[in-house]
Amino acid sequence: MNDTRIRELPDGVGYHPGELAVQRRMGQADIAQRVGRMIRPDIPDAAARFLAEQPMVVLAAADDAGRMWAGQLAGPPGFVHATDARAIEVDAVPVAGDPLAESLRDTRHVGMIALQPQTRRRMRVNGVIAPTATGLHIDTEQVYSNCPKYISRRGVEEWVAGATPAVRRATELDAAQRQLISHADAFFVASADVDGHADASHRGGNPGFLQVLSPTHLRWPDYRGNSMFMTLGNIAADLRCGLLVPDWRTGTTLQLTGTAEITWEEAVFTAGAQCAVDFTITEVVEISGATPLRWTDPELSPVNP
Repeated sequence: MNDTRIRELPDGVGYHPGELAVQRRMGQADIAQRVGRMIRPDIPDAAARFLAEQPMVVLAAADDAGRMWAGQLAGPPGFVHATDARAIEVDAVPVAGDPLAESLRDTRHVGMIALQPQTRRRMRVNGVIAPTATGLHIDTEQVYSNCPKYISRRGVEEWVAGATPAVRRATELDAAQRQLISHADAFFVASADVDGHADASHRGGNPGFLQVLSPTHLRWPDYRGNSMFMTLGNIAADLRCGLLVPDWRTGTTLQLTGTAEITWEEAVFTAGAQCAVDFTITEVVEISGATPLRWTDPELSPVNP
């Protein structure tokens, strides 16, 4: 299962058809080929050091029904660490009730993003997991860093241990959940291509950029990033998608799964967007006490439209 989707080919980087279609539509195929060469299957020393500093990561995977979920894992710095050039150990598992809990007990494709809001740095890892006695082992297939665009700066304020998570499930958003989403300056997206290669990505902007159009319908603008269009390419190939919206102040997480569709009509774009993504919710999981991390209020990114 160690096949690598980004690989050197005679004509450059091996993107899948969904990514290629979006790159061409955006007129950025040449840029994508150049940028994509930074993706590698092994973990550079700088990336290994960065991972070891992090108190949280976000994982993306499909459940046994094929639904995509994004979820957060937390631990003291060092709980995520590289053990060799192609392997990462994560000494944590999802809290009880997290929809990823069952998925991560089996071997499957996952995406992982490590975000350091204090420095506006992030890196992404895609690969295959296997469960361990303390958490997860990841054999890496894709490792790469992203630019600092659209990341709100915030720091860890405290670590609140011992809380018992409380889980609520529904098929649509209630008023409090809609308010949380409307105030969000960041969320995470779980997506995959038609072969099941999962990916976790970050989306950021000013509060309100993630719009609530109804209790089951969200929309967000897609701002210009690295020109590879991995998230949009996955959505173009497979509509199944998951979102994680964290409440940074309280440790509550909102996990949504459903389907996403790229909207190319300029009439619905917000300023600075290349396109929009419409997301239809099929299930909502809210977990209070999902993470012990409590973060400071944000300093919004200066490049937000």
